[in-house]
Amino acid sequence: MNLDLSEDQRLMRESFARFLDEQSSMERVRAAAENGGFDPALWRGLGELGAFSLRIPEENGGLGLGLMDAAVLMEEAGRMLASGPLAEALVASRVLAVLAGDVQAERLGTVLSGEQVITLALHDVADKAVQWVAGGAVAAVVIARHGDQVVLVTPDGEGRGEATLASTPIAELDLAACDHLVLGEGADALRVYAQAVEEWKLLMAIALAGLSRESIRQAAEYACERVAFGQPIGTYQGISHPLADLITDVDGGKYFTWKTIHDIDLDLPEAGAQVSLALWWNADTATRAVAQALHTFGGYGLSTEYDTHLYNLRAKAWPLVLGDPALLLEEAGRRLYAGEVAALPDVGEVSIDFDLGDDARAMASELDDFFRSNLTPELKAKAHYSFDGFDAGIHKKLAEAKLLFPAWPREYGGREAAPYAVNALRKVWEDYNWSTHANSTTMMVGTMIQKFGTDELKQEVLTKIVSGDVICSLGYSEPGCGSDVFAAQTRATRDGEDWRIDGSKMFTSGANIAQYVLMLTRTNPDVAKHKGLTLFIVPLDAEGIEVQPVYTFQDERTNITYYDGVRVKDSYRLGDVDAGVRVMAAALELEHGGGFAKSQRSMVDSAVTLCRELMRDGRPLIETTDAQKRLARALLHVRLSEVIENRAVWAGVQKLPNMGYGPMAKLFSSEKFQSDSRDLLDLTAPESLSKRDGAAGELNLAYRHAQGTTIYGGTSEVHRSQIAERTLGLPRTRG
Repeated sequence: MNLDLSEDQRLMRESFARFLDEQSSMERVRAAAENGGFDPALWRGLGELGAFSLRIPEENGGLGLGLMDAAVLMEEAGRMLASGPLAEALVASRVLAVLAGDVQAERLGTVLSGEQVITLALHDVADKAVQWVAGGAVAAVVIARHGDQVVLVTPDGEGRGEATLASTPIAELDLAACDHLVLGEGADALRVYAQAVEEWKLLMAIALAGLSRESIRQAAEYACERVAFGQPIGTYQGISHPLADLITDVDGGKYFTWKTIHDIDLDLPEAGAQVSLALWWNADTATRAVAQALHTFGGYGLSTEYDTHLYNLRAKAWPLVLGDPALLLEEAGRRLYAGEVAALPDVGEVSIDFDLGDDARAMASELDDFFRSNLTPELKAKAHYSFDGFDAGIHKKLAEAKLLFPAWPREYGGREAAPYAVNALRKVWEDYNWSTHANSTTMMVGTMIQKFGTDELKQEVLTKIVSGDVICSLGYSEPGCGSDVFAAQTRATRDGEDWRIDGSKMFTSGANIAQYVLMLTRTNPDVAKHKGLTLFIVPLDAEGIEVQPVYTFQDERTNITYYDGVRVKDSYRLGDVDAGVRVMAAALELEHGGGFAKSQRSMVDSAVTLCRELMRDGRPLIETTDAQKRLARALLHVRLSEVIENRAVWAGVQKLPNMGYGPMAKLFSSEKFQSDSRDLLDLTAPESLSKRDGAAGELNLAYRHAQGTTIYGGTSEVHRSQIAERTLGLPRTRG
């Protein structure tokens, strides 16, 4: 996996960023807006830098670079609100070069130098003779489709512009009444034009991602400076948490657009739908991002003296030249579920790579073979996402195959597998609906023992974990503490050379079948709550322990556990006395890194199956536009969750600074899992009310499962605070 730009692309980004910082400053953007929304000097400067030559074939005097290179430019152009139809010019000039580069060499030269503006009409002139065109007020020529022809239109005279929402040089043109020259006709020419429209969608999507990120950055910066009630407004969760949600959405949209380019290169079947979804998502995200940014500035955001209003208006205006963005969702639905085929662009060289690699595939295949060989019909019927799906026999066999803790060192029964392989294995677990709960919690406890345990603890407990003979549960939460685990009141006091533990723990899932629990205790009540804590490994068969069931509406059992005079050896302590925060931090970091993309994917698969089965007005539900749109949106959320999670894994492998990537993955996936589970249950009602075997029951369970995902593993509120602090640099919002 590689989610970094190439060296040449990084240098290109720096070059364009420096140029745009100077030549598309907010002063220049304002000046352009007062003069029709176009900056001729900026345009010529872009020409001198070779911007318009990026996607032109070398045989036509261009640079012959890939779509990712153009995306680098567009992200920076979005960040600085470049005044001109840049996305349109990039794709229109390519159409001109491909269809008529030889006969139109002179015209192409003036376009590439920035002397003339070329743009693209996004709709067939035969269907819509009069249409809005980006840059139509200043363009010398317009590339358009007219029936089965691709034509070069010369708009009439000057004075084509008018006052518009964002003061951009769009114009409503009667293209059928203008002079035009046929560049090509027939299937081949129409394919080149259609590819240009699809490429425009991707370039516009990435420009909106750049715009959105800059808008959120400015808002976060202001929230650090603006003081209200004696402290920066960024300390208030009402300010920081919405910004955390949005920067997660923005990053997801950017990397999803990158992945779409990657998937076009690989000719993957969903790539066409992803083009439509990328623009729909980034357009929607941009409007929400700039609205929240303006809200952060408060009344000042409404003032034209502040730049945030420029981002607000441009975010809304740029994509609307195509029409209602909701139509993109319909288009994606048709491409996914009605067989509509898109003419996708030649993306050129793509250096980024979302592939997990051959080693990951090989290990995933091995695990797939294991489950196919070992899961009997009875075991498949027992399968459940929670601890209730645990089977000791399968757990033991996985340990013997060294598939239980593959990332661990070989001395501890692992394979030292790379994170990419571990990620691939998780997908296989989900494919078989096999519970990962016992595996993940036991892995977490075993990792803590490896890092902080005594030799005796490793010998007596870790060896049993490695052999697959025991599993572990987590004793963090308490009845009165909720997510504030550091407020724990369960006491551990010295009792000779050992310790005595008294108290209770809530939501000790798996304690009814586990052999050990990782216990957070208070060993010093006279210091701040984040101090005086110590962690122990507690045998659950010790005297004084009572486990009582707590049943949830998710068809899942958890537990409340009571500890009355429970004796634990000092050698079962993790880390130093009163230094549990350090150990706990490592444990929480492991817990905060995961997401629910695989549960989302399973849910959407069930919804698609059910929509194919259900009949509405005499036809399958999946043939309706409404169902296609809603399924497409839910699938988009799955793909966004995956790229956000992949970014977190990749950043960890690359040892990049911790910018809250793990919390982003968990926050986004759990929130979308929950909201989509509601929507898909609605879509397939009333059949979705049934718990019967099959897709309806699976969708029903997905809804109930999703309700807890925003809570366990750290609530969404905790993760929003972490993202606000780490990603946006906002002040600490937690006490």
